[in-house]
Amino acid sequence: MTASIHLGTQGWNYDAWVGPFYPPGTRSADYLTVYARAFDTVEVDATFYAIPPVKTIRAWGDRVPDGFTFALKMPQEVTHENRLRHSADLVSQFFDRARELGPKLGPVLLQMSPDFSPVELPALASFLPGLPSDVNVAIEFRQRGWIHDGILALLAEHHVALVLSDARWVPRKTMLTLAERPTGAFAYIRWMGPNRDIVDYSRTQVDRTAEIDAWARVLPTLAARVRTVYGYANNHFAGHSPATVRELQHRLRLPVVAPEQLGEQMSLF
Repeated sequence: MTASIHLGTQGWNYDAWVGPFYPPGTRSADYLTVYARAFDTVEVDATFYAIPPVKTIRAWGDRVPDGFTFALKMPQEVTHENRLRHSADLVSQFFDRARELGPKLGPVLLQMSPDFSPVELPALASFLPGLPSDVNVAIEFRQRGWIHDGILALLAEHHVALVLSDARWVPRKTMLTLAERPTGAFAYIRWMGPNRDIVDYSRTQVDRTAEIDAWARVLPTLAARVRTVYGYANNHFAGHSPATVRELQHRLRLPVVAPEQLGEQMSLF
C-alpha cells in the first residue's frame, strides 16, 4: 500500500466501552486520551449539532498526541436545514473554528440528509466552488441516484472525496467498485451498518466477517490511488466499533493495540 491508512471509530464518548475497551475505572474526561493510545483518528459527531467553542476544539487537540487527526462533521444547519444554500458565512465560521486543531485537523464530512436528492444538484454545484483549498472535504450521499459519472466528475473537479459508506443507502457492491475511482486525493470510508437496532455498544453482536473481508480486499487498490485513507466504524455496524476497527487493522496488517494493552499503558502515566 502506498497511502497512509488511518482507522478509527465514529465518536469516543461511550460509557459502554468501559471494561471491553477502556480500562475499568476510566473517567469520561479521559476517554479521548485513552482512545488515542489505540487509534490515530476519530470522527466527531458533536460538530454536526453546533460549532463548538474555541476552547473545546483546543481541548480536543491537547488530549491527543501529534499525528492524531479529527474528522469533523459539517453542522447540520448547512447540510440538512439550509441544504447547502445561503450558508457561506456559517461555512466560513466553521472552517475557521476547525483550523484551531492545526495539523490535527483531518477531513471535514458533509453528511447529507437522506432526502437530499439529485434534483438539488444546482445547490451542490453552487456550494462546491466555495470550499477552502487547505482542508480536505468529503461528502456522503444517502440516495443511490447521486452515484453516476457526472457527479464523480463534479466532485473530482473540486477535489472532494465521495464517501464510501457500508450502509443501507447504496449497495455495498457499488461502493466497493467505487474504491477504484476516487474523486479526491484522499479517501473516506464509513462502516455504518444496515439499521439502528443495536443499543448495546459493549460487544460485537453481528458477524461482519464477510463485509470486513470484502473491504480488506479493495482497500489496497484504493490506497494505491490516493495519498491518505480515513475509515470510521459505527457501533451499529457490528455492535462494538473498536472491535470492528481492530478486525480491519488485522486484515490490513496494521499495528493493533488490544484493550488489555491500554490498561498497561495507563499504569505508566
